[in-house]
Amino acid sequence: MSPREVLGQAARLASSGLLLQVLFRLITFVLNAFILRFLSKEIVGIVNVRLTLLYSTTIFLAREAFRRACLSGSTQRDWSQTLNLLWLTVPLGVFWSVFLGWAWLQLLAVPDPDVIPHYGTGVVLFGFSAVVELLGEPFWVLAQAHMFVKLKVIAESLSVILKSVLTAFLVVCLPHWGLYIFSLAQLFYTAVLVLCYVIYFTKLLGSPESAKQQVLPVSRMTDLLPTITRSRAFVNWEEAKLTWSFFKQSFLKQILTEGERYVMTFLNVLSFGDQGMYDIVNNLGSLVARLIFQPIEESFYIFFAKVLEREKDATLQKQEAVAVAAAVLESLLKLALLTGLTISVFGFAYSQLALDIYGGAMLSSGSGPVLLRAYCLYVLLLAINGVTECFTFAAMRKEEVDRYNFTMLGLSSSFLLLSYLLTHWCGSVGFILANCFNMGIRITQSLCFIHRYYRKSPHKPLAGLFLSPVLLGAFALSGGITAVSEVRRPAAFTPHDFAACPLSLVPGIPFLLCLTQLDKYLLPLTPSPKLLGQHLMIEMTDEWYPWEQSRP
Repeated sequence: MSPREVLGQAARLASSGLLLQVLFRLITFVLNAFILRFLSKEIVGIVNVRLTLLYSTTIFLAREAFRRACLSGSTQRDWSQTLNLLWLTVPLGVFWSVFLGWAWLQLLAVPDPDVIPHYGTGVVLFGFSAVVELLGEPFWVLAQAHMFVKLKVIAESLSVILKSVLTAFLVVCLPHWGLYIFSLAQLFYTAVLVLCYVIYFTKLLGSPESAKQQVLPVSRMTDLLPTITRSRAFVNWEEAKLTWSFFKQSFLKQILTEGERYVMTFLNVLSFGDQGMYDIVNNLGSLVARLIFQPIEESFYIFFAKVLEREKDATLQKQEAVAVAAAVLESLLKLALLTGLTISVFGFAYSQLALDIYGGAMLSSGSGPVLLRAYCLYVLLLAINGVTECFTFAAMRKEEVDRYNFTMLGLSSSFLLLSYLLTHWCGSVGFILANCFNMGIRITQSLCFIHRYYRKSPHKPLAGLFLSPVLLGAFALSGGITAVSEVRRPAAFTPHDFAACPLSLVPGIPFLLCLTQLDKYLLPLTPSPKLLGQHLMIEMTDEWYPWEQSRP
């Protein structure tokens, strides 16, 4: 498959994933806003911080390294060995679930059962739900490696929506169940997610059209199960070694990703109520990151991993592949920077309004608006880091991945220490400031790698970080007007009155005028915009089942 064909598939995966996730996330956004009005901040803190941390830690440690290793390289491989390696995530998940469940029950402070009942049951069910989700890991990797458009998005979105509906029903009808509600909803979510993949592949492999087109390297469902043969090793040892390298990195990355939750959980720097407030604002602030940046990062990590050869410098690879990768990286950096600046500029003034609409006075009063304003700056750094790291992890050699692990170790230690200190000085906003520091260091590391990678090449993808002065001026003007409009509004105005005020619409005018002439104000791409647009165009005509379209 040529680099441009891979680019076309990655662009379809990202664009369709983006639009579908926006639709499904809007539905869950409304459901979660409804659920929030029936809960206390304390139970939100227990569920969304402590129990979710148990689930996400188990999942991350059990599968992240396997995913990155098994998605690297070409799809032309011995898939029986790759699937055998992926099935090892299940016993690994059982180990982490039992070990972490014991720590959550024995080493951490147990909440008051009169305020938050059934904590022990919640720990057991959240750990078990992580193991259930790992049963679908071979299906997920196989689907991602062959770029099945929409499957991942629809399966995950359907699961989240059904989970939210079940939670809303139980919260309204059986509020005295406490943590039973969220534990059952989490288990239901993982069961539906795995069933979506199993049903999809069952229908796909049972189709005669699929057999003719040879869409997959397996012909029946039993081929997806672990197999032991005497003629070859149980797993590909090169993939296993790469998995171990990524595992050491993923352990550190998990600390960086969920560091503030570990500090909250193990050091008790915030009460359960303050943890709940922080988590609500964190989820609201990261909505754009989950809707836009995550699908792009996941899709184009696969693109870069397939187009570039991990063990070769840019000068020793196919120059067409290097050129396409550089052009895509430059465009992604521009997209990330524009999106992040837009959120930072307009989010600062509209934070209080967003919280009032989402959760009422419980969120819009107190520390909520300050937290969300700080998070808007963090989103800008998240956007840039997601793009730079997806390229870096796809292009690094194994030795470079190992060296990067030592850097991550230093970052993890400094981040935890900085989070603890800033939280004592600034309250919960200290977590966001520590995350900004951590993200800035990670961006610097990735930019240095990209610069070295293309140093002897004529391509300069980092030019995507330099925007036109006219566009930057439009951002500055828009930010100034929004800040003045918020400060000067009459004190008697409510946030809803402010939303209806004509002054609140003014700041977007200069920004929108610039967006209508992006080609004029943005620095030109290295290849022609017309050529790149042919590959990055949004294609929404793909059908649900891959055997209805031609695949190489």
